[in-house]
Amino acid sequence: MKNKIDVNKVLKNASIKSEDERSLGLFDLSILGIGAMIGTGILVLTGIVAATTAGPAVIFSFLVAAVASGLIGLCYSELSTSIPNSGSAYIYAWVTIGQVMAFFAGWTLLGVYITTTATVANGWTGYVHSFLAEFGVHLPKAFLAAPSAGGIMNLPAIIMILFITLVLTKGTSESKLLNNILVIIKLTVIFLFIIVSVKHIRPTHWHPFFPYGGSGIMVGASTVFFTFLGFDALATSAEDAKNVQHNLPRAIIISLVVSTALYVAVSLVMTGVVPYKELNVAEAMAFVLLEKGHTLTAQIVSAGAILGIMTVVLAFVYAVSMSRGGFLPKQLAHLNSKSHSPNRALWLNGLLAAILAGFMDMRNLALIANVGSLAVFSLISLVVILLRKQQPDLPRPFKVPFGNILPILSIVVCVVLMINITLPAWISYFIWLGIGLLFYLGYSVRHVDVNQEHTGEAE
Repeated sequence: MKNKIDVNKVLKNASIKSEDERSLGLFDLSILGIGAMIGTGILVLTGIVAATTAGPAVIFSFLVAAVASGLIGLCYSELSTSIPNSGSAYIYAWVTIGQVMAFFAGWTLLGVYITTTATVANGWTGYVHSFLAEFGVHLPKAFLAAPSAGGIMNLPAIIMILFITLVLTKGTSESKLLNNILVIIKLTVIFLFIIVSVKHIRPTHWHPFFPYGGSGIMVGASTVFFTFLGFDALATSAEDAKNVQHNLPRAIIISLVVSTALYVAVSLVMTGVVPYKELNVAEAMAFVLLEKGHTLTAQIVSAGAILGIMTVVLAFVYAVSMSRGGFLPKQLAHLNSKSHSPNRALWLNGLLAAILAGFMDMRNLALIANVGSLAVFSLISLVVILLRKQQPDLPRPFKVPFGNILPILSIVVCVVLMINITLPAWISYFIWLGIGLLFYLGYSVRHVDVNQEHTGEAE
């Protein structure tokens, strides 16, 4: 519990921006959260998890992940409104536990954002391939998959991440407008898929409903959990949120409710139209539509998915650039004089995500992202309990109800989901922590900004 930072310094830092300078309202925050949650999970992993892990009971995998996310989201709402700082988990850990835990929380989130970005981009390629194939354009298979999947690299995924990174370097306002437009397009094609496909549902395809049993549901929940990571992206945007005490908790809950409803609806439609064993494809929605002869609709859905999945990449590349504190070189936090965005951090993170997306397969990336995210969310839930004890008089515009019961339940659910994640994913996570330890001892421990001063001078 040593080397904790004074919460008053953090609050002073968080209040630098006036209300007029904040650019994200309730609609923008909700769209940002929905955009981060509705992506690869609903467009890609729904079919893959149904085919390989849970069967039609994939709806329960999403419900379990949603319940876990809801509990964690409530904890995030209390912390992000009490300490509205863009540092997210690492700031909360710094205030309550200490500098070392703060570093590893931030380092873990850095890895989570990068691997999530790579996972999403990796799945995006399937829709690009499907869309172009309907027009007779067939991309070389060697450049559509990672080496472990028989290819050379996933080139479309690399190009897309770099493009989104370039857009983000133009500034928050421009990226916010693009994000809102793309999320609306994505929601439109999802509803189009449901409306067109629902008439083809055959209840016999839902039998057996639990082909892999309860263990399959839990493994599925552990696989898809990262798709609900959007509420953390919201928490890191607290400094840019208008009326943060009210809008941020509402946006988190709205995002979770909308996203979960869509996941369940799409899962039921997919497994009801096509036997679940046939859904082990990246472009699941387009595949289902093509199976029933809806070629034009499949093209529209693929086009929408191509644009829509990009919003998830946008949300996470943006979120990963928000960390401060001196744990990483201050040059990375410098703001561009024209766009007022941390372009150096954006490009570094974008390049790392592009490399992973190009050379690792989607399922392993997803599992690695889930290990880190669940570890951090367990910590977040613990911090709620610790902060209440250490800072009982701290203003809490939003407070998780029922005392410490829900934060404790949140920790338990996270641990249960972590148990169901494969050993290779854990090994990858511990390797990442080992790299972080070396970086902390070699650089961070001597450069930590204990005064929480802004380091974002214009270049």
